[in-house]
Amino acid sequence: MKTTTAPGSARKATNVTLGETLLAEAKALNINISQAAEAGLARAVAERRRELWLAENRAALDSSNAYVEAHGLPLARYNGF
Repeated sequence: MKTTTAPGSARKATNVTLGETLLAEAKALNINISQAAEAGLARAVAERRRELWLAENRAALDSSNAYVEAHGLPLARYNGF
């Protein structure tokens, strides 16, 4: 999983509280906790950005979809396949 940390960017130490059982299992499986936390946070940030973008653009998307439902795809008559 690619994270959003840019190469050479500064890193910052932080404290995170994790469930004891999950942490023990991750350590037993030799999972790098920092990398796993960063990857999970990167996914959460990307998902939230997606949700916000969809909410901000909902009216335009609905309008475009309504147009296509009513009139078909623009330039469809030029489609040769």
